Parts: sequence; structure tokens; C-alpha cells
Amino acid sequence: MASLENCVSVIIPVYNEEDTIVAVVRRVLARTEVGEAIIVNDASTDGSWTKLGAFACNPRVRLFEQPRNMGKGAALIRGFSEARCPFVLVQDADFEYSPDEYPNLLAPLADGLADVVYGSRFMGTPGMVRFFRHEMGNKFLTFWSNVFSDINLSDMETCYKAFRREVIQNLNLSSLRFGIEVELTAKVAAARVLRIWQTPISYRPRRYDEGKKITWRDGIAAMWHIWKFNVLASKKNFYKRPWREILGDGEQ
Repeated sequence: MASLENCVSVIIPVYNEEDTIVAVVRRVLARTEVGEAIIVNDASTDGSWTKLGAFACNPRVRLFEQPRNMGKGAALIRGFSEARCPFVLVQDADFEYSPDEYPNLLAPLADGLADVVYGSRFMGTPGMVRFFRHEMGNKFLTFWSNVFSDINLSDMETCYKAFRREVIQNLNLSSLRFGIEVELTAKVAAARVLRIWQTPISYRPRRYDEGKKITWRDGIAAMWHIWKFNVLASKKNFYKRPWREILGDGEQ
């Protein structure tokens, strides 16, 4: 396996996560794979930004603040544009996903086997029993995303997505909220030249009284985004440059 040390920019969008954000960042920084943690505060109204000040002098942490609350997608887009390491990975600001999974997510990229890696919660890994309706909802959205994108993912809505930096920075992204998960998948799939990998991950779902933010309304919005990005949108505007220039292997 290729070396994973200091290879990844971890993008952490933050909105009102004062109870967990410091501990999550510390867990992220404890991983030797992490070259930098890019934290984008989405105009939190609690003490998140103040607590993040504890990392202001850490050379591996880069702090950014949105001018107003714009949504998870907007925070990710900002973070992706700032990434400088060879690989880029998304980390939520809570403990639903464990940074201990980073080696499994990054190995296919480092070994040259993949351009994009999805960490799947639905590939038979042990973990806490989940909410039935949430899990069925995720599988429902993944099914319809697969129908229109023609790739066979098991978990489209997973937070844990990892990319070669030049790949994620070549996508023109516009979704400001949770529709970013659908948009990322649609545009990665539509390229038809990107090697997409999935690997099992553990998952600890948090409850709404612990700060979970996604609701059924976001599920409805996801269905719209599936139709929008897979059927209605013009694919000529999906990418900044032709993939042959990005991948360097003659592909279009």
C-alpha cells in the first residue's frame, strides 16, 4: 500500500455543533493521514465558532466562516476549493462517522485503484441499530439515484466520500443544502471515466435531540435533485475542464 501520511484534506462543514466540534477536530487531527483540516463554519448561532478558536494557531487547521447561513452544500463547495492535499474527504462535525475509517477510504485512492471512494453504511458492517424509516429512505433515494445515474452504489447519501483532489475540484457544484450528495453522485457518474469504489464503514446515527438536522423535507428535495442533475441538467456544464486533461491518461 502507498503511504497515507499527510495525504488528505478533511473538509468539515459546521453549523451549531458546539457540543461535538472540538472533540471531532481532535479525533481528525489524531489521524496521521490528515495533512489539513479545513473547517467551514456556516454562520453558526451557538458557540461553535468561538470554540473553534482553540485551533486558530494549529498549522494543520484552516478556519473559514460563511458570511451567512448558506447550507451544508455551500460549506463543502467552499472547502473543496481550498483543499491542497492529494486527496479530499468529507467529515461531519459529529460522531456519526469515525475518523478511524480513513485508511479504508483512502487506500483505493493511494493505490491508484480509484478516483472516488464512497464509504457505505449498508455493506454489512456491525454497529448501532438504526432508525428503520431513515435507513429505508436512504436506500430508496440510492435506488432512484442508481436508476438514473446507471451506477450501482449501496449508499449514495453517505457523508464519507473521498476524492482525488483534481477530480473534486473539476466538478462545477451548485447545491447549497443536502442536495449536494445527489449532485456529487450524478456528476461523478456522468463523467463515465472515473473509477468509483465503495468500502464498508461503521455508523453511529445520532438522534434529533442530539442535533440531527436532516428531515423528510430533505428527502423530497433529494428526489428533485436526482431528477434535476441526472435528467434535466446539461452535462456540458458539469465539469471545468475535459477529463483527459485532469486524468492524464487520454480519457475524455
